[in-house]
Amino acid sequence: MDLQQKVKEVFPALSIGQKKVAKYLLVHSHTFAVTSAQKLGKDIGVSETTIIRFCYSLGLSGYAELQKLIRNQLIYESSSLNEYHSSKLEAASQPNFMAQVMGQDITSIEKTMKNLSNEDFSKTVDQLAAADNVLISGHRLSFSAAHWLTFTLRLVREEVHLYRPDTDDIFLLLNKMTENSVFVAISFHRYVKETVKITEMAKKAGAFVIGVTDSELAPIAEYTDILLPISTPRTSTIDTAPVLFSLLNSLVAGVSIKDEQGFKKRKAIYDAFNQDDYFF
Repeated sequence: MDLQQKVKEVFPALSIGQKKVAKYLLVHSHTFAVTSAQKLGKDIGVSETTIIRFCYSLGLSGYAELQKLIRNQLIYESSSLNEYHSSKLEAASQPNFMAQVMGQDITSIEKTMKNLSNEDFSKTVDQLAAADNVLISGHRLSFSAAHWLTFTLRLVREEVHLYRPDTDDIFLLLNKMTENSVFVAISFHRYVKETVKITEMAKKAGAFVIGVTDSELAPIAEYTDILLPISTPRTSTIDTAPVLFSLLNSLVAGVSIKDEQGFKKRKAIYDAFNQDDYFF
């Protein structure tokens, strides 16, 4: 269903209160996706019943179905290669293409810095530093980030593992997790169902679940203890990479400071190796 088109079609026949709901929906659809009908009614200035009747006017079974419809549209229509290419064409029309593209990345990082909860970030660092075991998962675009986070975090603390679907048995990995373990799910549009399912399994196993994603409405959000959504002015998933790696780098830096003694111990181990045979 094209929700906006449907609202426009039924609008003339709506009551005054329902028209207020319709106008609000066309401008603030994201609010409908994350707000209860009761609270939404108070914000708009109508009764909860009016919102339910508005849903009926759209041919829906109720508010829950409207929320599901909006969430699906926000999630699955939010990213495209076309948007990525369009933004780069816009940059190409300006002097110094490289500076324009990197400037877009800087804007994304600044937006994430502003919107991300410092409390959630600090709690994430605390959990990653204190966990007896950290398991990290990501697929498609997210796999490279999951691999980088695993490698880098392993430099500053022990017991960090990457789930590799081609060689690992996820049931054995999850069986090793306890209430003192941390599971990190990295998931971006288009959201891979396996990542969502594994995140749900990790939650049921008792692990503390951290989600790194591009939207508060992402499917993994339901199973996370902390969600770290990054922000971009563009909807292209490719454009999330620079800010994603910047956020992951901040997390690793935070862990190295949080557990300074552990970091020094790891550093001493690396320094003790004879590396002449491997590096110039």
